[in-house]
Amino acid sequence: MILNLPQIFLKPNRDEAVRRFHPWVFSGAIGRVQGKPQDGDVVEVCDARGNFLAVGHYHEGNIAVKLFSFEKKEPNVGFWLEKLQKALTIRQSVVLKTASSDAATNCFRLIHGEGDGMPGLIADYYDGVVVLQAHSIGMYRALPQITDALVQLTDELSLKAIYNKSHETLPDQYAQNVQNGYLWGSCTVPHPVQENGHTFLINWETGQKTGFFLDQRDNRALLARYAAGKTVLNAFCYSGGFSIYALAAQAATVDSVDVSKKAIELTDQNVTTNFGEAPTHQSYAEDVMKFLKETTGTYDLMVLDPPAFAKSMSARHRAVQGYKRLNAEGIKHLKPNGILFTFSCSQVVDRELFHNTVVAAAIEAGRQVRVLHQLTQPADHPVNFFHPEGSYLKGLVLWVE
Repeated sequence: MILNLPQIFLKPNRDEAVRRFHPWVFSGAIGRVQGKPQDGDVVEVCDARGNFLAVGHYHEGNIAVKLFSFEKKEPNVGFWLEKLQKALTIRQSVVLKTASSDAATNCFRLIHGEGDGMPGLIADYYDGVVVLQAHSIGMYRALPQITDALVQLTDELSLKAIYNKSHETLPDQYAQNVQNGYLWGSCTVPHPVQENGHTFLINWETGQKTGFFLDQRDNRALLARYAAGKTVLNAFCYSGGFSIYALAAQAATVDSVDVSKKAIELTDQNVTTNFGEAPTHQSYAEDVMKFLKETTGTYDLMVLDPPAFAKSMSARHRAVQGYKRLNAEGIKHLKPNGILFTFSCSQVVDRELFHNTVVAAAIEAGRQVRVLHQLTQPADHPVNFFHPEGSYLKGLVLWVE
């Protein structure tokens, strides 16, 4: 039981989404507020008549409350431990093993925000190290309790360290007083992990996101099925995930392109770690569109995996035009009967819009195209059934004549 929390009362007939377990309360649904909640405070959400609905973190803005419980439970260490245990059970059941096993994969997403009932929190696991990223002030303030809960799972996780990397993901003004660093234990970087038997060097201190893009694991494995004997372009390669899988599958050549020199250094390190000298691999620290427009080469197999082109609805139109230009240029550089893996991780560009945008790109390129696969995020990035917005990664595998 929780006592004396600020209360958020919804307008009449504006409680249906919460009753259906959607984890967001929008500001427009709020009728009145009792108390003076500050950003990050735990609040109780009630219907217009005062009936309890849920508990969540308050933040003044369009999404005013992010709900983490539909029961009156105090968010203490035991509360977060129960959520972590449930999340770990899911990962274990979908064959994502912890470092205590001899499995070929020892890195995965442990907490995926709303998908695990912890909106505003990402927790990625790298062979004994948990990297936390809080996207809300409320979850950031809960990190000491969440850390204590994680420590209770030391044996199950073979836990070596817990690292906070929330400076980049918190609201700007609040983040000014937040520093990244170890909350428990320590570990040297880069830290080697295994994914489907391939080795990747992870640096959560200086790398993008938490250090690796775990959401492409299944899609990298799919690409390996097509890569043997092919000339491959991995565009926006970051640390070379798709490149490593293609090389391991005996691709004829692999070109890795990223505008970030640091990303190219990571790619080269991962290639060397897995294959030593690899004369079939070339890396280019260049803007992808510039590379595509200037190269005279063509490829049998291409990956276009750009960062999010839009993070808000206001930027969606510009993002769609960017996806269209990128895919049109990519398709032009595919050999006849080539294969394109193309992705969008922009949440505001839904699956249908992305599909239609790539269709428009194919029309502009003047090529016949067939869809071989429709791709999404893996099982350790679960989507809350009542929060379809959590399905952010969209991908198509296309056969281009």
